[in-house]
Amino acid sequence: MRHSPKQETALLAVILLLVTVGCSRKSAPAPVPLAVPVTVARVLAKTVPVEIRAIGNVQAYSTVAIKAQVSGQLMAVHFSEGQDVKQGDLLFAIDRRPFEVALQQAEANLARDEARAENARAQAQRYAMLLQEGVASKEQYDQVRAEANALDAAVRADRAAMEKAKLDLEYCTIYSPMNGRTGSLVVHAGNLVKANENPALVVINQINPIYVNFSIPEQYLPEIKKYMAAGKPKVTATIPDERQRPEQGVLSFVDNAVDSTTGTIRLKATLANKEKRLWPGQFVDVVLTLTEQPRTTVVPAQAVQTGQTGQYVFIVKPDQTAEMRPVITGRSVGGETVIEKGLQPGETVVTDGQLRLVPGVKVEVKSSPQGS
Repeated sequence: MRHSPKQETALLAVILLLVTVGCSRKSAPAPVPLAVPVTVARVLAKTVPVEIRAIGNVQAYSTVAIKAQVSGQLMAVHFSEGQDVKQGDLLFAIDRRPFEVALQQAEANLARDEARAENARAQAQRYAMLLQEGVASKEQYDQVRAEANALDAAVRADRAAMEKAKLDLEYCTIYSPMNGRTGSLVVHAGNLVKANENPALVVINQINPIYVNFSIPEQYLPEIKKYMAAGKPKVTATIPDERQRPEQGVLSFVDNAVDSTTGTIRLKATLANKEKRLWPGQFVDVVLTLTEQPRTTVVPAQAVQTGQTGQYVFIVKPDQTAEMRPVITGRSVGGETVIEKGLQPGETVVTDGQLRLVPGVKVEVKSSPQGS
């Protein structure tokens, strides 16, 4: 089939275009791989504390339930609910009048019996003389002497009753037995109160200092006993919403038995709580520091990755290429992970951008190494 001159010219142009495109593709240079941007940090050698972390519960250092020791009408309350009180502060006043009358009656009974006892003793002395003279019989003397002894015993009972009346009168005023903070008031002025009645009139908690209770796994017990023998380990308690202001204290108590149901041992720390930020019943994050290890190799925790063969990090070599390095890690402390094997202080590890890295690829550092 014969083509026209126009068709032949168009066909020749298409062939030349395809040949030109094919030649240009063959002659195009290969693209240069781009450097992967990463964030890095320096491997450090520093002193690292040996810590045990737990959740703790705040407990009052001392708790006293205030109850009336005598029955009567509550005349006055001398504090407000939630008020801080000191040892010796007046809290309650109970109607004193019935107890003042009882004391006066006890004093009168004592005076009466003392007079009778004195007369009985004098009469016993006279009968003793009459017995010697043969005027009085032995039976009469024994009766008089027994009467005198009975009245002496009555005097002693009257003195005890008088002291009891004095105590009851003192119990009409109730004072705080310690420094602390009062809770809610159960009985208000004008009500009748009974001796040792429940509930208590008010509960006082001592919160300065204060206790923090927490439990740890029993495998830590040998270490705790070891370091407690050398001194009291430090304890910090942190309120979850106030992590920048931990409260400081010391470990003060280790329970004498492991809880067999949970496999934990109960501990107690004493903290100063000077600002009264910790409150009984509150939950806090507890850190028990046993000792410190110097010259420990650490990296930021985000530098450590986990693969099929274990944990590894990417390091940046001097030629700005990445190298994957397997590592053996220890505990994590404050956002840093202890490296037991695999890294040396001064090396540079990648902390962000690992997902795009393969061994040997070029990297572009986006931040300066720590400590440089």
